[in-house]
Amino acid sequence: MPTVLAFETSCDDTGVAVVRDRSVLSNRVANQDVHAQYGGVVPELASRAHAAHLVPTVEAALRDAGVEPHELDAVAYTQGPGLLGSLLVGSSFAKAWAWARGLPTVPVHHMHAHVLAHFLEPGPAPNLPFLCLTVSGGHTQLVLVHSADRLEVIGSTRDDAAGEAFDKVAKLLGLPYPGGPLVDRYASQGDASAFAFTRPRIEGLDMSFSGLKTQILHFLQRELQHDPDFVRLRLHDICASVQEAIIGILMEKLESAVASTGIRDVAIAGGVSANSGLRSALEARKAQLGWTVHVPPFAYCTDNAAMIGMAGVLRWEAGIRGTLASAADPRLPF
Repeated sequence: MPTVLAFETSCDDTGVAVVRDRSVLSNRVANQDVHAQYGGVVPELASRAHAAHLVPTVEAALRDAGVEPHELDAVAYTQGPGLLGSLLVGSSFAKAWAWARGLPTVPVHHMHAHVLAHFLEPGPAPNLPFLCLTVSGGHTQLVLVHSADRLEVIGSTRDDAAGEAFDKVAKLLGLPYPGGPLVDRYASQGDASAFAFTRPRIEGLDMSFSGLKTQILHFLQRELQHDPDFVRLRLHDICASVQEAIIGILMEKLESAVASTGIRDVAIAGGVSANSGLRSALEARKAQLGWTVHVPPFAYCTDNAAMIGMAGVLRWEAGIRGTLASAADPRLPF
């Protein structure tokens, strides 16, 4: 049973975890509150915060796990995609830490890790092959998972990610950053049929969210001209209607993917997989269409090092190793 120390620094959270086989022995995350005042992540501030957080976070993760460095088999880290500065800080630290202790390194693709987090306990792990809808602030993809080291994108957004659409609408509504979770919270108290938004017609399994964002912008501008208190008075209904539209696009494409592949083992991953509306929509299709559904625990939805550790274990078992020359890549191909 390999034991892997894992680092995740693709954006603004400093994550360090220890994973043994499929078990998470520790999973520490140091958050960066500094970005809230800017309404989004500031790359330079994120890089500096990672540099400050890494040493105490790795010490805490090893202490939580009760594991000494000599008991580790490898060190895994996020190679990309993500913010270049954040990736450079995390990957450089991980490689140096491993090299100083004579440990092999395992570079990991951030989005592969989101998908492979489903192999973590408490499980059960999906049967192969399975379909995974990965939805985050930077990515929206339909992935056909043939094996732990063979993942194929069969559909993706042609422009903006679904998570970015949630956050942008939240900003239009005057909600604080990060706004996506607030849209979800308010949507649960609203009427999803209050306002209808047209969904884009994209052939195949690809998706689009930029047109929907523009449509919502114009809708809000029009309504605010008639009533300056419109957003305040109808906030819950707006959030519910927006969430219905975004999730409707995702579910339509997921249903098409199931129909075209014949695969009924279906999973979701990424930060937006924490969205209650998306989870409910998936559970409804489990009952209606007979899908086998895999929904990640909340701790493994947003960026975390446990998922990097799980991917690291699987890649280590497949004989994949990195070198000191393995470079961070903010646009690492899937």
